[in-house]
Amino acid sequence: MPLLFLFFSVNYAQTQKVISSDWTSFNQTIDIQTKVKKKFKVIASVKVETSEPNAWAGVWARVDTKNDEEGFFDNMQDRPVKSKEWNSYTVEGTLDANSKSVSFGGLCINNGKFYFDKFELLIENDKGIFEPFTVLNSSFETPAKNGDIPKWSLGTSKDAIVKVKEYKITSDKSSVDGKSSILLEGTGIKPRPQARIGNVEGASPKIADMISMLEDLKARVERTVKNMSQYEIDYLHDEEANRIGALVMHLATAEKYYQVFTFENRDFNEEEKKIWNNALNLDQGGRDEFKGHPIQYYLDIYNEVRAKTIEELKKRDDAWFAEVQLKYDMTNQYCWFHVMEHQSSHLGQILFLKKRIPPEQKEQKKILPQEIKK
Repeated sequence: MPLLFLFFSVNYAQTQKVISSDWTSFNQTIDIQTKVKKKFKVIASVKVETSEPNAWAGVWARVDTKNDEEGFFDNMQDRPVKSKEWNSYTVEGTLDANSKSVSFGGLCINNGKFYFDKFELLIENDKGIFEPFTVLNSSFETPAKNGDIPKWSLGTSKDAIVKVKEYKITSDKSSVDGKSSILLEGTGIKPRPQARIGNVEGASPKIADMISMLEDLKARVERTVKNMSQYEIDYLHDEEANRIGALVMHLATAEKYYQVFTFENRDFNEEEKKIWNNALNLDQGGRDEFKGHPIQYYLDIYNEVRAKTIEELKKRDDAWFAEVQLKYDMTNQYCWFHVMEHQSSHLGQILFLKKRIPPEQKEQKKILPQEIKK
């Protein structure tokens, strides 16, 4: 009786989601059943043409488990592919009785041209010998069409097909096996800020630290929400909750308040209260007002407020940071620390709410029975 069962699970009928991102990937998924531990290998040829130091490609593999625990995963992030020459790369993992499926494919990040060819999947047999298993369109001899890769799914899951606007997918004559390879070309991508604190041009040392931390957290908020649909940003978890669009508006508003408080030594005036109070308080007024806008509406306000923050902070120095705002007995530095940790708190709330949004139920037209004429 065989100990390993494999079932191809490539989905061709899924609705594709189009997003904006600085990375993309493609995959095949094979359902797995095995009673004993078995090693496997995913091998592919890759080359990269880019002028960006942070751009890279990789072969990846993931094992999903029957009880949804974290399984094996490797995307070569610790050994990124940057070579302009074709080379073969291998990802090795392990399957066991708890394994449900193995997904594998290629990925790339940032701007450049990323070539993939000759995918192989090998799984250990009962004698410990690696046997090849079928990979559909393994060398991409069936050409790309309309940005799709035949027999492969875009993204990291067969159940969630994701196209990334910044990447063009075509076939290319450069290859190591057969007549063509697959080419993913990334353009117009703004690299993420380096993971560094401080060193902001035109800012004193402590203020530079604060600006870099504020910007890092804001970038995380933007990455979390920027591809959300109108339904998702307007979804209300319960009658006491807040919509995600309103939470982004709240982050901008709280920062606006601390601008006038620290830069001008005052609270909101009456005119400003009319503009900002619903977003600041996040009560029923916020639930009523902040809906029906695309996510970019809130991000544009957030960006405008942040630009003003950076402009004003750069006009001040570390001595100003140490000054105390007597009304709340807080230094200016502590005020802006609060703005930073406030972003972090609500980012956690946004992530919590995002994971609990149910699938959108599309309204279906009712078909009424036609009257039968006698």
